[in-house]
Amino acid sequence: MEPRIDYSHLFPDLRKAMWELEHYVHRSGLDPTLLELVKLRASLINGCAYCVDMHTKVARSLGETEQRLYAVSLWREAPFYTDRERAALAWTEAVTLVSVDHVSDEAYQAARQQFTEKELVDLTAAIVAINGWNRLAIAFRTVPGTFRLGTPAPGDGEAYRAGAAADPKGGDESRD
Repeated sequence: MEPRIDYSHLFPDLRKAMWELEHYVHRSGLDPTLLELVKLRASLINGCAYCVDMHTKVARSLGETEQRLYAVSLWREAPFYTDRERAALAWTEAVTLVSVDHVSDEAYQAARQQFTEKELVDLTAAIVAINGWNRLAIAFRTVPGTFRLGTPAPGDGEAYRAGAAADPKGGDESRD
């Protein structure tokens, strides 16, 4: 697979804007492992191989198990996700597939049982961010397998360092 456009170098303001949303999400207080499950699920739905590779690596680095990573697409049938994780994964599917049901009242009520208003807005911001990253990576063919944990993607160095400085948890291992 050959990349199409190196948007990170040609259009750095776009990457900066995406990073701002990413930094907001990582400062939100939502559990980083939960965020990685959400990012992985959305990336699987969207068919983004680059992001699936990235978020399985990041999730593993946070202590996530292989079993849970393998089953994230089948979370409804798997007994090893918490009620909060199930609500987040259902919300991820509803928001990612917005054209299907326009996010049903049932999905919203299930999410609200597990998340405060702020948490749900933050979770939705995370889903918006990963869907944006997925679309950029798919459209411009970011090469899967090139992500290296703890190393910013080409063109991300400044944003990566800014996020690490602004993030009291020590930065963000992922660009999306």
